[in-house]
Amino acid sequence: MNGLPSKILIISEVGSTHDGSFGIAKNLIKATADCGADSVKFQTHIAEAETLKNAPMPPYFKGEPRYEYFKRTAFTRTQWEELKLFSENLGLDFLSSPFSLEAVALLEDIGIKKYKIPSGEVTNVPLLEETARTGKPVLLSSGMSSWDDLDRAVNTILKHHDKIVVMQCTSEYPCPYKEVGLNVMQEMRERYQLPVGLSDHTLTNYASYTAASLGAVVIEKHFTLSRRMYGSDAQHSLEPDQMSDMVNGIRAIEVMLTSKVNKNDSRKFSEMKNIFEKSIVSIVEIPADTLITQEMIGYKKPGTGIPAADSHKVLGRVTARFIDKNSLIQETDLQADQ
Repeated sequence: MNGLPSKILIISEVGSTHDGSFGIAKNLIKATADCGADSVKFQTHIAEAETLKNAPMPPYFKGEPRYEYFKRTAFTRTQWEELKLFSENLGLDFLSSPFSLEAVALLEDIGIKKYKIPSGEVTNVPLLEETARTGKPVLLSSGMSSWDDLDRAVNTILKHHDKIVVMQCTSEYPCPYKEVGLNVMQEMRERYQLPVGLSDHTLTNYASYTAASLGAVVIEKHFTLSRRMYGSDAQHSLEPDQMSDMVNGIRAIEVMLTSKVNKNDSRKFSEMKNIFEKSIVSIVEIPADTLITQEMIGYKKPGTGIPAADSHKVLGRVTARFIDKNSLIQETDLQADQ
């Protein structure tokens, strides 16, 4: 799929829940691998490159000014390189969202393999151009974007390549079910003729399961070791048990969507049919040379005799021998039709 996933790509969005701790970042990567996700995603913030010092804080996090938060929680280039290597050694695809041109340069320097464009950067055309010029796959979020915003962003990337997944996302933390916008995800697929995904900000896994069943090729969910951790995202993230459950559920949905069942495969349920279905039985003693009537027969387990559906083939026939009460009636018990 043009460098895009052939199965549903499950992304554990660590973001900044590491709170600037390199050790916690590694623990989050290890926990992501233990949960069975495919990718771990961070956010590469370079405070002086992306925000003014007086930029407002989001309504869901008033802990500290954004500039100070990004400055305090940032990693060095060497640390980013080590986190990438640590992730890949655990079999994880390493991702990080750039929030500035300088962040793109840093991620290119450490050899990132694909980009996730965060919702707030969809209108940042210079950043879109910079990432698209690398030729690497792009996961394009859409949380706060209008159709015009998205049209421009998609067309900007398409000038360079078509390795794009358009991600439905609602920039509410947490996101209520009625605002998830699964209809928008499907509209995106029709509008752009590109693969689609969901960045799920709800507090449960239901939206992710539904998106998987509707054809999402990428599902992203915020991840934390504990919702009690400090930071802007922890309280809206999945804990490890929930992430494991989401991964297992999505993998089960993949099996159900791709495994075809043949309703005419009689061999598959032959044993069960013999146990549970009904056969034609005698409910009275029936002498030989007797015309069988409805009052003489019933329908009981097991299903190893003449099927109940074939009662018309038994009624009106003449017995070839004595049939005891509560016996399966077999074709050999009946005289051949004249």
